[in-house]
Amino acid sequence: MQLRLTKLVTAVLLSSCLASNLCLASESGVSLSSSEQSQYLLKIKRLYLTDNDRQALLAHCNDLLKTYALRAGYQVTQSNRQDLLYQLSLGTSGELLLREESRAQQGGALAVRNRPLNLYGVDPFVRYECPSNGISCVLHNPADGSPLLTIVRDHQGAAELAKALSFLIRNVQKG
Repeated sequence: MQLRLTKLVTAVLLSSCLASNLCLASESGVSLSSSEQSQYLLKIKRLYLTDNDRQALLAHCNDLLKTYALRAGYQVTQSNRQDLLYQLSLGTSGELLLREESRAQQGGALAVRNRPLNLYGVDPFVRYECPSNGISCVLHNPADGSPLLTIVRDHQGAAELAKALSFLIRNVQKG
């Protein structure tokens, strides 16, 4: 139910953004306008019933990470199938904490990795790739371009997550 609701909310946000010609392709490298940011933040704050930009963006990113998580059920052709789940939280000033949890389908072994992401001096635009022959999309770390997280292959989901992460990084960089 939550998956359907999050996908519906994401679709509504994306369609309203596209209808008003405010969306820019995150892969194009074009800068985001301040009017787009304020409209986007207003919609996200309404969605999560808060007046705090950072809390709304963080909640939205975490909901998108749950919705587009790469689950073992999607990895039919893979021999080593596993659930790959992520969660973001706020760290110290100028830092996000990324929790990565992977659980093997066979045996249920759980591995957890926590990574701090220092955001000061980092380009806030998150890039992503969704190879046509793969089952996943990869969002790249804005600090060094290395793979940051992997989600199920969904172009709209990856675009929305990259956009939300970009706005969250901007917000965290403000202090």
